[in-house]
Parts: sequence; structure tokens; C-alpha cells
Amino acid sequence: MWDKLTEVERRYEEIARELSSPEVHGDRERVTQLTKEHKDLSDVVATYRAYQKAKEEFEGSKEILATGKDPELLELAKEEFALLEKELEGLTRDLQLLLLPKDPNDDKNVILEIRAGAGGDEAGIFCGDLFRMYTRYAEDRNWKVDLLGASEASSGGYKEVIAMVKGAGAFSRLKYERGVHRVQRVPATETQGRIHTSTVTVAVLPEAEDVEIDINESELRIDVYRSSGPGGQSVNTTDSAVRITHIPTGIVVAMQDEKSQHKNREKAMKVLQARLYERMQAEADAERQADRRNQVGMGDRSEKVRTYNYPQSRVTDHRIGLTLHSLDAVVNGDIDQIVDPLISHYQAEALKGVNGA
Repeated sequence: MWDKLTEVERRYEEIARELSSPEVHGDRERVTQLTKEHKDLSDVVATYRAYQKAKEEFEGSKEILATGKDPELLELAKEEFALLEKELEGLTRDLQLLLLPKDPNDDKNVILEIRAGAGGDEAGIFCGDLFRMYTRYAEDRNWKVDLLGASEASSGGYKEVIAMVKGAGAFSRLKYERGVHRVQRVPATETQGRIHTSTVTVAVLPEAEDVEIDINESELRIDVYRSSGPGGQSVNTTDSAVRITHIPTGIVVAMQDEKSQHKNREKAMKVLQARLYERMQAEADAERQADRRNQVGMGDRSEKVRTYNYPQSRVTDHRIGLTLHSLDAVVNGDIDQIVDPLISHYQAEALKGVNGA
């Protein structure tokens, strides 16, 4: 690890020198590339330098304890030695985490797909509740949410809602949300006061760049039709809705929210790219490694990840056995209290793998 850190620090200083050179200033693409690399390495280097400083002070205290004569000085060195030892342990763990391979998608925007599952009308209502939860979470983090498409349920909420979430680190945090979310509560239409259980499926896809997914137009079947609202009634008189079928994979994307056929087609292509990108990644992962337990958010979507129990104001994340009695706060967008422990858990699991534990 220490050899790697020395190399990272050397590269960091090398980039800084190159960025200050007049020769590189005329190459905008090179400057952008170097600036990003410099920024990516900055946290590692800052932590490594903090470790080096603490290590130097630790060795000084150690020497005083071994050779010192003054009782008062020895007592101070003993206290400092204990504090620095603890600090070095924390900095070592921080450095191990910083050197873990990063998910290449973490900085990407997200295509968020939420679909009602089992539970009929109540599942549709909860689908709307989750969309509102994620929207509020995004607003708190100054992310932008663009609605790409939605199919409203007749009793309220959605059968399906698809949105683009744009912002720094959106995928790095929302990837923990994919899976089946279960709700337990008494529906407004329930006259006997019985608790019903319904499910909603959440998919979190990294936005695919055009250069990553090359879609052959000849492999697409594009159908246009008139948009319809809840109950099937026509909402406009032109063929503005678009359905795109990717023939090789059978993936189908339909969009009808915009009045413009062109805009609906553009949105549908964005979603199709993201789904094809996810499929490509899943296939690559399967080839490289059969065991994917440590790859957060890449698991089977049929897995139940979380339960929202309204009668007990309880939220349970089943992956890490976390239970919170703050359901109101969670459904109003405060999901960091779940996401942060998930990140810590999976980082610890990754460290076990690195350290052979």
C-alpha cells in the first residue's frame, strides 16, 4: 500500500508541474484531463500527507518515551503517543478506503425507474410516494430531476415513473436504492382497518454516454401512436407517442409525456441507452466474476431490500439489518441515515476482501 501511495504522490506532483507549464495551456482537452486526474488524487495525497505528519510526531513521542528522563515530559509524551496511535489507525483505514477501486459510474447521472409491483392500487400510490421521496432527496443535495415519462395509476400515484437525476455523485448514492421496496400500511380504501403489504421495484441506471453505447439504427423498430392518459383516453390528436424496440435484445421503451414526437423519441433513446449500458455491464461482470455480493446495487432486482412499516413508523433495510423508527423523515427525503450505513458496510466488506480477512 505504501509503495502505491508514494507513486500516487509522485504522480500528483507531476500533474501539478505539467498544469503550470505554458506548453499544455493551448491543449484544452489535455488540461481538462489533467485537472480531473489531479482532483481525483487530491484526497488520497492530502490524507497520505496527514498520515506522514502524524507518523513523524508519533516516532518523536516514541523516542521520548524510550530515552526521556523528565517525569512531566514523559507523561505528556505518553498522552500524545496514545492519541497519535489512534489517529494513525484512523488515517490508515482512510487510506485503504481511498485506494479501493472506484465504481466508474459513481460520478454519472442516474436514470431512475420506479414501478408498481404487487398490491394493486396501493402499490401505485406507494410508487408515487417513493418518487416524491427521491425528488426531495435530490433537492436537498442540489441535484436536478427531469421527468422522462410516467404512467399514472387510476387511483393516484403511478404504474411507472422514469426520471433523470443530474448531479455530482448521483449514482454513487442512489445505486443503493435498486431492488424491491415493500410497504406495510392500511390503505385509504380499506374499511376493515387491515394492514396490506405492497411492493414497488426501483431500478437505478447510470446514464450512458453516446460514445459508450453505439446503437445501430437498423436494429431498432420505432412505432408512433397517439398518447393516452389514465383509463386509455386520448390526450392529443397527433401521433406524438413513441415506442422503440431494440430488436437484438427485445428491450422496449415507450414515451408519451411530450407533445413533440421528436422529444419523446429523444427521451426514449436516452432510456434505451441506459438499459443497454446496464445490460452490457452485467454481462461483463458475469464473465469476470461470478460472486457479486460486494458490488453494491448490482444484485438481482427481485431482492427485497427495504420495508416501510407505517403502523410502527419503522423502516428496515434488510441488507444490513438496519432498523430506524423515523419513517416520516425517510419518506420525506432523509435517506442519508440509511445510505451512509450502507456505504460503511460495503466499504468494510471490500476492505475484508483486500486484507484477506
